[in-house]
Amino acid sequence: MQIPITDKNEIKIFVLYLMKNVGMELDFNNVSDIVIQDNVVSYFDFAICFAELVEAGHVLVDKNENGVEMYRVSPTGAEVADELSSSILSNIREISLQNAKRHLSFQRIGASVDCHSEDVGDGKYRVTFEIRQKDGGDFRISVMADSKQNRDRMMLNFKRRPDVVYRGTLALLSGDVNYIFEP
Repeated sequence: MQIPITDKNEIKIFVLYLMKNVGMELDFNNVSDIVIQDNVVSYFDFAICFAELVEAGHVLVDKNENGVEMYRVSPTGAEVADELSSSILSNIREISLQNAKRHLSFQRIGASVDCHSEDVGDGKYRVTFEIRQKDGGDFRISVMADSKQNRDRMMLNFKRRPDVVYRGTLALLSGDVNYIFEP
């Protein structure tokens, strides 16, 4: 579990850091998704801080060819992110940036990631992991977890690296176990 960021200045720095480092213009929903996906920042705090970043000129807004507002970090915002991002714990920065890039990558190919669990009694849980693609190439696997702790660990690992779980599962099923030893 990540430590929540509640200080407005730290939230703004975090937003600028993520936006700068994903390196692309984003619509509001994508900015919101990458900032709040790890529960480091609440949606309410994000919305307030993001509006202030736009108002201050640290985040610029343009409309794309479809009329959708797209946001990017201004040069001043990038400078703030570079100079002050060390005030955010490095593990929060690294994990959140990795998850943001994965989220955007999956979105580009039309995939969505989900996991959920069902209590089956006796302290056991059925945990289902899914990656759904627009083209219908879905990945879905259900496993039993023998404790809440194991369930939580599996779900966290899948949320952090669904691409690795997917590739690893395919490699094991196809007999290409060298995958396990490759970097």
